[in-house]
This record gives sequence, C-alpha cells and structure tokens, in this order.
Amino acid sequence: MKRWKDKKIMVTGGAGFLGSHVVERLAESGCRHIIVPRSIEYDLRDQHAAMTLIEKTRPDLIIHLAASVGGIEANRKNPGSFFYDNLSMGIHLMEAARLGNVEKFVACGTICSYPKFASVPFTEEDLWNGYPEETNAPYGWAKKMLLVQSQAYRQQYGFNSIFLLPVNLYGPRDNFDLETSHVIPALIRKCLEAKERNSDHIVVWGTGMATREFLYVEDAAEAILLAAENYDGEQPVNIGTGEEILIKDLVEMIARETGFRGEIRWDTSRPDGQPRRCLDIRKAKEYFHFEAKTRLKEGLKKTIEWYVSQREQKGPAV
Repeated sequence: MKRWKDKKIMVTGGAGFLGSHVVERLAESGCRHIIVPRSIEYDLRDQHAAMTLIEKTRPDLIIHLAASVGGIEANRKNPGSFFYDNLSMGIHLMEAARLGNVEKFVACGTICSYPKFASVPFTEEDLWNGYPEETNAPYGWAKKMLLVQSQAYRQQYGFNSIFLLPVNLYGPRDNFDLETSHVIPALIRKCLEAKERNSDHIVVWGTGMATREFLYVEDAAEAILLAAENYDGEQPVNIGTGEEILIKDLVEMIARETGFRGEIRWDTSRPDGQPRRCLDIRKAKEYFHFEAKTRLKEGLKKTIEWYVSQREQKGPAV
C-alpha cells in the first residue's frame, strides 16, 4: 500500500466481517491513519451524517464496505430495508466524498446484482442482461446503483470511484446467527450443534442442486487493497476464485470437516436461490494482479477452527 501508506484511509464497515480483515491488512501494511466510523455515531443513511463524517475526518481514500446483509431468509424478510439502507448509504457517502475532494472511492457491490440466469461464468459485461434472483433482487439493485453513481460521477466530475463485485465470502468473524447468516456459517453451526446433540440428521434448504462460488475473506481483503492501490478504471471487476461447487457437495464437505455423520435431509419447499454462481475472474488478474490463494477445503477448516474456539470462549449460543 505504498500509494496510501501516509494518507488517511476510511473503511466503512471496518468493524464488521470483511471490514475488520481489511483494516487488519492495512495496519500490517504500515498504514498509520485508518478511520473506522461507527454507525452509532454516523448513520450513513442520513445525508447530514455522511457530510459531517467527511468534513470532520477528511480522508484521502474511502473503502466503502458498510452494508445491510444476510442470507436468503433475511433478504426475504427485509427487502425494503435492505434496499433503502444500502442505497442511501452509498448515495450519501459518495456524494459527501465528492464534495469533500476525496482522492479515491472503492465501492464494493455484490454478486447478487447479476441476472438470475446469467451465462456461467458471469462476465462483467453481463451485469445488465436481466433481472437478479428474486429473493435478493432489492439488495442486488441497491448495490448495483453504486456502479451507476461511480460511472456518472467519473464522467461528470472526474471523480475516481472504482466498483468491485466480490463473490460469496466466508471465513473467521463471519455471522453465525441462523436467522441472518449465509450458507457456510449456517451449515457449520447446524452440523456442530447436531453433533453435540447426537442428532441423527440436519435439515438443509432447497434441493442441493444450485451451485455457488466462495471466496475466503482474507483473500477478499487482499483483492480490495490491490484494487485500491493499482486500479483506477471505470469498469466493474469481479472478485472470486472462478470455481463453483454444488450446494450438495458443500454440505457433505462441511459435514466431514465438522465430524457430523448423520443424515442430510433436504427441505425442497425452501428456495435454492440463484441456480448457478461462478465468476469470470480474468479482469482482476489483468488489472491488479489478484489471484485467490485459499482453496475451499483449507478455508473451511480455518473457519470451523475459529468458530469452535469462539464457542469454547463464549458458550454454545455464539
């Protein structure tokens, strides 16, 4: 991070899952001026709060990771708030950054923005070729508007905003709440708790025939910092591994790694979500030399070890 080492770097969502890893990597890189705003003090959904934050802190670089997120069930229950929260945070913060002469803005979108039936692997050019999967479309659209805003501001004001599209993330510090978590932490918790209860089965949503691509959170943090350092283009860039896995195979892998030996029962009344997800990752390699290092099995082991240690420290309710 030579470009930003002696400058002020703001990481919104810097206390969260992905953000905490980004902040950690920044500190390890020798960055001395890292700003992590907290929502209790600066509610970025409020325009005045966003303006006040930028006026008081005067950052040179903003990495915008703050978001309202969750798995399929959380998206089904909160489509309005997920849309409003994510759209308003992005709009207000980028406008405040422009008015505050922030040198660069890194916006993180979501793979949920891709059309439901996009050709696999997803290329950045396919982003507008259809409507997203219905269960998370409001969230996907809200985040995609950051790309529209980035490109419009670059065109009219010369504002340097880049837009990254990370695939599904997992790893230490993820959210393991079964009501709001994504698939990997939910499965890890289900398997461990079933094992502790000596249960003979777990129930998993859907058919198991959908595919997903997963990126270890530390690799995602590296990608974001490489892009912040080296990429100043207007085009969106996918961040991932380029490898997809059937949910059925993922469940069986997590069961093995957690030591759960019971039956896996599929609740086919529950949605699968998007049929397939897999990214074309060539641009990330070309534009800022990113390649994921952590294979899924290795990342799952690290994630399970972290979660088990947290439960031992804080109790099984974690």
